[in-house]
Amino acid sequence: MNDHADDRATEPLALAAALASFDALWSPRIVARVNDYDVRVAKVRGEHLWHVHTDTDEFFLVVAGELFISLREAAGERTVRLPQGSVFTVPRGIEHKPHSPSGASILVFEPTGTMTVGDRHEEIPDHVDATTGHALGTAAR
Repeated sequence: MNDHADDRATEPLALAAALASFDALWSPRIVARVNDYDVRVAKVRGEHLWHVHTDTDEFFLVVAGELFISLREAAGERTVRLPQGSVFTVPRGIEHKPHSPSGASILVFEPTGTMTVGDRHEEIPDHVDATTGHALGTAAR
């Protein structure tokens, strides 16, 4: 039996309502589970931190605003721009740093239990919530 059967939504959930239910930046809320994956939403502004997920890809969808993701790849460092409605997957093992100077709302899809700061990372600044995601409707930070 699935460990998450009890906490799966039985009714549709509006992303706008989910995002309106909290104000904390870089502190994702779990809005759904798909098999062994979390669907998380977060509000972001400013910079996250350089980090890497060794064993999993990380999927981003920009719901509102604009997100940038800097990547350190074999060919060098580059930054991708994700305007509203854009999707991007950071491949496993690639060091990356999301940032949004003007702010954004994002949806992230990754395995349940994945830390927001990855497996390896630089020092965690106070404004970044190192978490595996919070239940929607719970206060954090």
